[in-house]
Amino acid sequence: MALIEIDGSQGEGGGQVLRTALALSLATGKPFRMERIRAGRAKPGLMRQHLTCVRAAKSIGGARTRGDELGGTEISFTPARLTPGDYRFSVGTAGSTLLVLQAVLPALMIADGPSRVELEGGTHNHAAPSWEFFAHALAPRLLSTGPSFVPALQRCGFYPAGGGKLAIEVRPGRATEPFALLERGAVRRVHALVRIANLPPHIAVTERDVLIERLGLAAGDARIETCDAHGPGNAAMVFVESDSGTEVFTGFGQVGLPAARLAEDLANDVRAFLDADVPVGPHLADQLLVPLALAGGGRFRTGAVTLHARTAADVVKRFLKTRITFTQEEGGRTLVEIADRSSGSPEE
Repeated sequence: MALIEIDGSQGEGGGQVLRTALALSLATGKPFRMERIRAGRAKPGLMRQHLTCVRAAKSIGGARTRGDELGGTEISFTPARLTPGDYRFSVGTAGSTLLVLQAVLPALMIADGPSRVELEGGTHNHAAPSWEFFAHALAPRLLSTGPSFVPALQRCGFYPAGGGKLAIEVRPGRATEPFALLERGAVRRVHALVRIANLPPHIAVTERDVLIERLGLAAGDARIETCDAHGPGNAAMVFVESDSGTEVFTGFGQVGLPAARLAEDLANDVRAFLDADVPVGPHLADQLLVPLALAGGGRFRTGAVTLHARTAADVVKRFLKTRITFTQEEGGRTLVEIADRSSGSPEE
């Protein structure tokens, strides 16, 4: 089988190019070679989190690899056979477990048997999906593509201590109806959760109070939860429940970022989503492309398409005969359509 050549610096130029390629290689059995890995980042090459992605995919796919070492900027990945089963992986740092999951979950969703994956590392990381986003926004949408999930957060993990634990059971399946998520419908409820671990309580109180004020929440719709974690950390989440499902927006605590500013920025993200009147937020749109391409297609409506989404679409076309179109509509909305093509070049 011909080796697919991928430039890791394309598009957003980060780890998403690698994770998308690994997921598609596992699912299709097609080998690839990638150079210039994470060339668009301040520290190019494979960091611990990305190396865990490669090694997790290698284990699940019985793959042969070259170049999978810390700092490596070029790898080859040749899968043998996708094997569902019971797997455990540790990032070894506070790197995101949810990003590691991106590299293996799409393939396990279409495997020929159930799997259970345990991951240890970060569960609430800046520039990565939060656990709540996965459990409440992404996983329920993926049910529409056929599989079922049992997700469990066992311990929170924040930067820099890490040590978070999560587990997910996956039962593969195929959809009986085409995936379509075109209208948001009525907003039923907006509520917030502030997680905090080993930090002064006033941080969480400030974030909660700002979210209540900026989003007009009732006091009972914003709660604080103290996490079991190895180190200090903080994350605030807002859940938007509508007729079409739940969207989750997250702000992550960082050294030097005032709690009030975190909550204000988070509230602005929620407001922008509510004003857009679409069922799919920008980060969920990124996450749906690969599963829908593997499931045979689907349609959804979102706001402005991110560079992450366009990059994922470009990588999908290298592995699958799939057409992905982004059609601009009035009011800044975008119709995203993923369709399987029975003929023609996957580079079209």
